[in-house]
Amino acid sequence: MLEIDSLSRSFNGRRVLAEVSLRLAPGEYVAIVGESGVGKSTLLNLIAGLDRPDAGRVALDGCDYAALDEDGLTRLRRDRLGFVFQAFHVLPHLTVLQNVALPLWLQGVDNAAAEAPARALLEAVGLGERAGSWPRELSGGEMQRVAIARALVHGPRLVLADEPTGNLDPANGARVLALLGERIRGAGAIGILVTHSLEAAATADRVLRLDAEGLHG
Repeated sequence: MLEIDSLSRSFNGRRVLAEVSLRLAPGEYVAIVGESGVGKSTLLNLIAGLDRPDAGRVALDGCDYAALDEDGLTRLRRDRLGFVFQAFHVLPHLTVLQNVALPLWLQGVDNAAAEAPARALLEAVGLGERAGSWPRELSGGEMQRVAIARALVHGPRLVLADEPTGNLDPANGARVLALLGERIRGAGAIGILVTHSLEAAATADRVLRLDAEGLHG
């Protein structure tokens, strides 16, 4: 269960999020839409424990983030979260295959055991032939697909996707949206998709709108 209670966050005196609350059970996959600047990415960062709220709480499977120090939050992200960032965060000194296998390595899985699931996800996003390539050799859309494969490879309990189709053509966008939905629902995970695309949002089970007044179903 993901529990979000009355989250608020301000930057330089400007309120970005106000009293946002949400409950999601395993297997639920929701999309959050809203205008630019309403705090969609800020909300994802708070849910991922990458930022701390000014007020309110986030808890995953009964674990309240406020009770965790930075090391605890790092372990929670390593073991339970998959995050697809808008900016990719693909590591330039690792190959495509190594980037995807990284979450498994961080959990102590050895190279040989990590390779098969990493290759399988690269095939699923249409990048099987690019496993040995370096990030500098990829297009923006290809790096986006690497980031999606990396977010899913360790079977996270919570998947957060920030504009995952923003750099993709329609065919690859449809491919990764189908993969996200399949993996989230199939694993009984919780999924949150943030997007400007109503077409992408429609692939989730439920669409929520974020605005200055909060989150609306």
